[in-house]
Amino acid sequence: MTIEIITPESILFSGETTMVRVPGTLGSFQILNNHAAIVSTLEKGIITIRKEDGSEQNFSIDSGLVECKNNIITILID
Repeated sequence: MTIEIITPESILFSGETTMVRVPGTLGSFQILNNHAAIVSTLEKGIITIRKEDGSEQNFSIDSGLVECKNNIITILID
């Protein structure tokens, strides 16, 4: 899967991933390969990205939006 985490100032992360965990407004959820299309608001919490080499990277956010479609994940954050 391809992911981009974008702020108004810059792109925080862009690359390939095997799993993304996001703090959805109605609860935390994971996005895996071939996930159904989804758009969700995000609340304060941690975004966790598992890279293809198995390492994980975390991003702390206050709010945002996530869209997943055709294995392309876009996350817009403040």
